[in-house]
Amino acid sequence: MEMDHITSEDRKVLQFAMLLSLVIGFVMLAIKIGAYLLTGSAAILSDAAESVVHVAAVAFAAYSLRLSFKPADDSHLYGHEKISFFSAGFEGAMIVIAAIYIIYEAIMKWLHGLVLENLGTGTLLTLLAMLVNGLLGWYLIRTGRKRKSLILEANGKHVLTDSITSLGVIVGLVLTLFTGWLPWDPICAILVALNILVSGIGLISRSITGLMDQADPAIQNEIQAILSEESERYQIEFHALKHRNMGNRFWVDFHLLFPAETTISEAHRIATIIEDRIERALEVPATVTTHLEAIEDHQEIHAAKKAGHL
Repeated sequence: MEMDHITSEDRKVLQFAMLLSLVIGFVMLAIKIGAYLLTGSAAILSDAAESVVHVAAVAFAAYSLRLSFKPADDSHLYGHEKISFFSAGFEGAMIVIAAIYIIYEAIMKWLHGLVLENLGTGTLLTLLAMLVNGLLGWYLIRTGRKRKSLILEANGKHVLTDSITSLGVIVGLVLTLFTGWLPWDPICAILVALNILVSGIGLISRSITGLMDQADPAIQNEIQAILSEESERYQIEFHALKHRNMGNRFWVDFHLLFPAETTISEAHRIATIIEDRIERALEVPATVTTHLEAIEDHQEIHAAKKAGHL
């Protein structure tokens, strides 16, 4: 089954956005390394370290995005979209590693003596990086949500985290410039690290939720309401409603129970109408499948199956 909800325009927009993120990531990394070499600031080093992780994460995200477009094959019958959750988890893990490294480096620099110089130039370079990453992060998150791409949205959140990191660094540099108290630099670096640590843990949590197929209560309730309405309309019943998030789409399945005298063709026609309504009603792309049963004997058949008597 091909990813029919992903249009060629979607692919072009998503791939362009990811390429833009990767190119800008390398440029920002170069700027931050230059700022660190000029100043020796622990805060700027923390910002640069976060950018190293970001570039690595974006490279993996770009690969994941490309793989998610690949249609189902003999080895992956449901497609490759769940790579989105691996990508988000990988990016979250990289953020956590960066945060721990930042805290470690800040403490080490503080303990071994702080020497800072060219803080004005370093502040301006960090400000430039913050503004560029802020705009890029907003663009990536907006595009990811619009095109239903968890990979791009997670990448955008990482870029926005990078921008927030730079903001914290700037605060530390400005405080150091105006007060002359050097410990402001490592203190702000540690505070920034704690902030991005929370962001990284959030991405990992979202990744685990998706990989473990945790149900979305809002989606479940919406489908339940549609099925209740349609069941009343056609005088049928339903049960065994389940759904799972595949990364870029939801997969929904349930059983429809028809009176025994209903023909297969009529039951199939009604089931197709209900499937289509659910697919059109959900705000996220969805694939809906149904299992048709007779109302009169479905319980006996299920009981026989459970007992192994079929």
